[in-house]
Amino acid sequence: MTALLARFRRGDMGTAAMIVAAGILVSRLLGIIRDMVFAAMLGSDGVTDVYVAAFRIPDFANYLLAGGFLTITFIPIFSSYLADDDEEGGWRAFTAILRWLSLGITVAIIAAWVAAPAILNWLYPDFSAEQVASTTTLTRIVLPAQFAFVVGAMFAAVQYAKGVFTIPTIAPIAYNLGIIIGGVTYAAVTGTQDPAGFIWGALVGAFVGNFALQVWGARRVGMRLYLGTSWKHPAILSYLAIALPLMLGQSVVALDEIFMSVFGQRAGTGSQTNLQYARRTMFVPIGVIAQAAAVAAYPTLARLFAEGNRAEMLKTVNRALRYVLVLSIGAAGIVAAMTVPTVRVLFERGAFTSQETEAVAAALFMYAFGIPVWGALQIITRAFYARREMWTPVIIGTVVTFFAVPTYAVMVNAFGFRGVAITSVLTLGIYTAVLFAVWYRPTDARSGFATVIRSAGRAIPLVVPAAFAASGVSWMISTGIAGAPLISAIIALVAGGAVYVGVVIGIGSTLNDWLHERRPPGDGPSEIETVASAVDTAP
Repeated sequence: MTALLARFRRGDMGTAAMIVAAGILVSRLLGIIRDMVFAAMLGSDGVTDVYVAAFRIPDFANYLLAGGFLTITFIPIFSSYLADDDEEGGWRAFTAILRWLSLGITVAIIAAWVAAPAILNWLYPDFSAEQVASTTTLTRIVLPAQFAFVVGAMFAAVQYAKGVFTIPTIAPIAYNLGIIIGGVTYAAVTGTQDPAGFIWGALVGAFVGNFALQVWGARRVGMRLYLGTSWKHPAILSYLAIALPLMLGQSVVALDEIFMSVFGQRAGTGSQTNLQYARRTMFVPIGVIAQAAAVAAYPTLARLFAEGNRAEMLKTVNRALRYVLVLSIGAAGIVAAMTVPTVRVLFERGAFTSQETEAVAAALFMYAFGIPVWGALQIITRAFYARREMWTPVIIGTVVTFFAVPTYAVMVNAFGFRGVAITSVLTLGIYTAVLFAVWYRPTDARSGFATVIRSAGRAIPLVVPAAFAASGVSWMISTGIAGAPLISAIIALVAGGAVYVGVVIGIGSTLNDWLHERRPPGDGPSEIETVASAVDTAP
């Protein structure tokens, strides 16, 4: 047990974060390549909207069983057994929960299969009968993948609880590879470029990466199944106590992608596809910066709570938030500044035209402001989950959802597909702000809040002028090189990126030196924290 706990010391957390970050980076890059291939083959129109819509029912079936949160819900349970030196008890709990989840997701898949046409007609009233029929077919193909996601998440959870991160990080990589290979292979074999190939690839990729590989990974960390375990094992109640809020609460975070699809479709044909291209591009820096830190830190937070070490838990959350917010603000600046050349380099080829580039870039600009919001959410929600306070974020998220639905409707009518991106950032920002207020309300947490906000605030004077400078350089290059949009976009990205980094470093160094000269001796550290200092304080 001592060796296990030693894995979660700060240095090992940093190593874990790097492993997870590397895996997420590869996964996100493959996700972008997947979208590049999809965009080149199919563009964005009513057919691609069908593909996007096909994932809505499967994703919701997963959500109803807290499938996306299983690593969060099960780690505290398993960790409590490990903390008591009762590993056999942990595996018995694992067996009991796994059985019920396998049964539950199977029933949900069957129910969704039957109800798919009616649900899709309700979700997408603007779809034609042909689109509903096509969406139903694709939905039924991909539905079984949810079994791989839900059950496979349990096998990944025990690896995280044991301090092993490598195999779980491969899951999304295999999944994205499956989608890419499926789409390309289907087109080569049938001679038809059709979303069905990507859907079949998603099904295969899910069972390979999210199920088979995770079973193997769990066996490597000593997984044992006790099939004689009672169906009424006490861990079932513990799991329900943690997971039930996530199942019942309609949190704005879990529903964000559904809102994107449903309200995006109301903005016009192809809009939900363009929004998805933009949203997924936004999630590349979020995954590498925030998700990696959150995944690596969560087992430690759960352990600190189990040990009753509140002070260290608060410090760990503060360190993670400072790191994530500073880097996320920096990422938001460069993404907002370089939307058009980024989208052009990534997607503008084949069936994807320059008009679609402008549409995706407009959505990406709005989504860029959500990068720090999503980054902070990755940490703050896991902080609540580590303390087993599942109801707090879910209740707050559900209340915000009631505000979000009419806001989406109004904003789509006023601003079209851009209104979807704006509302997403707005509602998630409100959700994050309320979570911060609740987390930092206790007296012993308030000093940490001031530190986190100061760190985030100090990044803004560096990022804003750098973003304006990079955007100006990018615009001059893009307009100055006529007739070669891809080449000019690549040059604009390289030059704009270099200007952005140079301005951030230059202003940061100047302000830091100026404040150092003005600071009285013994008055504490400089008031400017650069990205480097944030990395130094990372978990």
